[in-house]
Amino acid sequence: MSMTVNRISHLDPVPPGKKPGRTDQVGGSDRTDTINLSAEAKEKAEKYQVLELIKSAPDLDEARIAELRQKIDDPAYLNDRVINATADKILSAWFA
Repeated sequence: MSMTVNRISHLDPVPPGKKPGRTDQVGGSDRTDTINLSAEAKEKAEKYQVLELIKSAPDLDEARIAELRQKIDDPAYLNDRVINATADKILSAWFA
């Protein structure tokens, strides 16, 4: 069994009187569109951004954290050289 479908009318993707790429503009209007976001929408957007940052953060290296804690607990480790180097790294990361 076969079925034949006949075309009802010619389908033209561009309606008559319209040229592709042309837009009709209403002249003389100085109005601009504005959007106002509620405090709830702003809060949700901020939470979304924080969650995306958390998702993109690298995983914690528990062994490295333990090593650093051990170094910090050692009174000989915290000297002026280490403190100044750490401060420099923090400032360069903050202002980079």
